[in-house]
Amino acid sequence: MNTAYSARIRGPAAQAGISLLETIIWIGMFSMAMVAITSSLIYFYRTSRFAVQEAGAVISAQHGIDIMVRTVREAAYASNGAYPVVSFAANDILFYADVDSDSAIERVHYYVQGTSLYEGIINPIGDPPVYTGVEVATIIAQDVRNISQALSTFTYYDTSGVQILNYANILGLRFVTANIAVDMDINKPPAPVIIRSSAAMRNLIGK
Repeated sequence: MNTAYSARIRGPAAQAGISLLETIIWIGMFSMAMVAITSSLIYFYRTSRFAVQEAGAVISAQHGIDIMVRTVREAAYASNGAYPVVSFAANDILFYADVDSDSAIERVHYYVQGTSLYEGIINPIGDPPVYTGVEVATIIAQDVRNISQALSTFTYYDTSGVQILNYANILGLRFVTANIAVDMDINKPPAPVIIRSSAAMRNLIGK
């Protein structure tokens, strides 16, 4: 075989291997790519988990406000004959209603304290019935930001639909609107979700 021809055959084959420098560069690029991918996956997991938790908080709060609105709708005269509405304020309402479908009318208290919406219940005792027990309080919504957002939990209206600004006007109350701002972390987007609902005190309509 011709010597020159043999050299041409062997030459490219001898240069086909990867040098040490190329190997180091390749490993470095691969490592950086893996770090970037891993960081992206971790960020996606964290943001997705927060979004799922935030959605869960909103759903839970919606359930709580639905319970509250249904109860407000059923406001009624107390078992001892007291007027259905006891008191109300921007973040607090106290009235009588049947919450457990028994023969007694309970005293019901909805209020925001800290970052929770509470339902407080007192059952009547004795004959004649009195409401002297200690409220049994239950959290019906969490991550409520009404206080920090300066958002009134309740707004009130009379029979003509005019907003009641004088909280002493107990006899005029007919409609209640609830507004709940829900946010697990006010330092992270998105902004608080506002849940709104309303109820007419149907046992007082026309009176």
